[in-house]
Amino acid sequence: MHVAWMRRLTPLLFLVPAVQVYARDNSLFTSSVTYCSEPDALLIQQFDVTYFQKNSSIWFNISAASVEPNVNVSANVLLNAYGMHPVNFTLDLCSLFHGALCPLPTYNFTGSDSVPLPSSLGVNEKIPSITFKIPDLEAFVQLTLTDVNTGQLKACVQATLSNGWSAHQVAVEWATGALGLLALLSAIWHSRSPDALAPYRLFDLLYLFQWAASIALLDLNYSSVYVAFATNFSWALGLFPASTTSPIQLSINNMRHLTGGNMADASSGSAVALVNRQLSPYNAVAALPTSYQTTNLARETLVTLGNLTTPGLIPRNFPSSVQELDNAGTVQLVTATSGNVLQAGVPIYVEYVGIATANAFMTIFLVALMLLAILTASLALGYGIVVLAGRRTKYTDLLRRRELYPAFAYAWLLRVCLVAVTPVSIFAMYQWTLKDSWLSVLLSVLLFLGLLGFLLLSIFHVVRLALRATPYALYTRPKTITAYGPLFALYRPERYFSGMLFLVSILVKAIFTAFAQANGEVQVISILVVECAVLAYLLFLRPHKTKGADILAIYLALTRVICTGLLIAFIQNLHVAAIPRVAIGVVIAVIISIAVIVMFINTLVNLSLIRVPARFRRRKAPPSVVSTLEKGGNEDVPGRPRNPTPERNIPLDTTINQPYLESPSETTTEEHSNYSEESGSTTLGSLLPRRWSLQPSAGSHSRTPSQSQYSSTSASSPRHSHPPSPLYPHSASHSRHPTIDEHEPITF
Repeated sequence: MHVAWMRRLTPLLFLVPAVQVYARDNSLFTSSVTYCSEPDALLIQQFDVTYFQKNSSIWFNISAASVEPNVNVSANVLLNAYGMHPVNFTLDLCSLFHGALCPLPTYNFTGSDSVPLPSSLGVNEKIPSITFKIPDLEAFVQLTLTDVNTGQLKACVQATLSNGWSAHQVAVEWATGALGLLALLSAIWHSRSPDALAPYRLFDLLYLFQWAASIALLDLNYSSVYVAFATNFSWALGLFPASTTSPIQLSINNMRHLTGGNMADASSGSAVALVNRQLSPYNAVAALPTSYQTTNLARETLVTLGNLTTPGLIPRNFPSSVQELDNAGTVQLVTATSGNVLQAGVPIYVEYVGIATANAFMTIFLVALMLLAILTASLALGYGIVVLAGRRTKYTDLLRRRELYPAFAYAWLLRVCLVAVTPVSIFAMYQWTLKDSWLSVLLSVLLFLGLLGFLLLSIFHVVRLALRATPYALYTRPKTITAYGPLFALYRPERYFSGMLFLVSILVKAIFTAFAQANGEVQVISILVVECAVLAYLLFLRPHKTKGADILAIYLALTRVICTGLLIAFIQNLHVAAIPRVAIGVVIAVIISIAVIVMFINTLVNLSLIRVPARFRRRKAPPSVVSTLEKGGNEDVPGRPRNPTPERNIPLDTTINQPYLESPSETTTEEHSNYSEESGSTTLGSLLPRRWSLQPSAGSHSRTPSQSQYSSTSASSPRHSHPPSPLYPHSASHSRHPTIDEHEPITF
């Protein structure tokens, strides 16, 4: 039944984009070796074994030693594959090789060789072919040596197995990084216009990467395939893969140890070797054997292999050594009470990318400083170019852009802070739970408060303007929408606060991720509730300006809800079997991969390489800042007209909305545009069509104030003045322009 499950799983596994597709020989090899008990009788420096299916042979490279004299032991061999134990036998070593292993010889043996296995063993028939194709294989072999006289455990060694396939691939890291870079370049190019979608989609893309990585930071028993897949996006969190010899990691280690830090540095070996044995890929190993179960198969195997060796024990090409091994080299000791065990969540994830648990925040801190330095240098260079070009030209557009450049720079600083809020909030708060280095804690507090303070200050400015004036004011003031647009410009005026609510959801999820590391159930349920609330908000209120934006936001929110819901299967207390967990991990990886492809297509759309159907772009929105600048609505830039006309109906003030009292001689005709800076009112700087020409009523060249009505057709058709601007109600009382019906077409 389990094999059938694995065969059904095969098509899904190859949908994961991280899995390589090139051909290779089917093989199984040891990916890590650890002691599972104190090594009394057997010390290991190196243990590499590879099995090749093609010719049914084994290659090995072993360096070990027996150091305790007069030890008679029995050996138990246990194979754990996805929680199953297809091989589990015990044999008496004294009955093999004419008693050459009784007592256990006390000398070193080192060497390597390739040994063909006899066909009579039928090893290929016993190993399902899918074993060589499943990415991130969850299997290990455990060897235990027990004293036959006292029953005391003398040695326990665990070696994880791999087939070379993994959902973590450097090519995928580069591909997602290239996609992020493409979105960044698109955002930079289109950020000249606050109405452009590309800068906002940059955040959506990077947040998708960050979210895919962050849901692998919970206290859950993930399948190994998903953890490996999630590490493809670690760079989006600022956790770039590193090694123990990395100058940055060595500097962080030194800083921590000088400031009270006592947590372990990153391991030089595989992080898998240090994983808690209750988690994947170990899947709750069975208790150590207490009885002997010698099987004919085991005896036949060892005897056959013994025929290939010289009398005594060791193969011919094994160079012996006379020096005794006094330590276990890089082989780690991992028991239930060991302090170096990696628990689920942040420790396992960051160790997978070669970063120590205590170094995670400091790594992000240094990356944030580098990013800030690059941003500052880029903005300074851009400002220098704009100023230099402005001195050599009198183009109004360039002068306007130079005046708006501080707001433009502020917007990019705001975008960087929005991108950084997820990793900084998670790892800064997680650093507080470690209590490792006082300097790390201090820097985490400063960075977190600085980032949060900047965002809150920006939000306060936006909300204050919206409450004191009107939400439409946010969209009609060029400096406001240019500087603070990343917080609200993507949404309709009546839903301007939607981006701020989304930011709150990010912070709430970060709190549960960082502070609830000891309880995976609380983490999953809380984050799922938040994601469901965000999805419900998007479904019922539709806050975006266009249908396409709403559809994309709902799709991404639905993706987060589904994947977060599937994480429930990884809760340790549910004890879901290993194979279903692997299947669920692959499904989550596939769903996220599809979302990445969707965002890639969206990036191409923003680059105008793909066209979007018009029905997804139809929705009324307030005039954009570009339209405002082109048509005249500008308070912040001197010398520009200041009466933007909202597309939405605004209640009229009857005390202001009165007929004009000017004489017809002051009326504008189609040949004369009557813009006045003093009045603060304009017909958007365009000439009106002939049908909008204003003519006095027949037979009258003068009217009393009570009779004064403007009409586009006749005196019997009164037309009221246009509603005053929501920003500048005073302009209506000084306006000298006729009223334009918002339902009539106007040619600009």
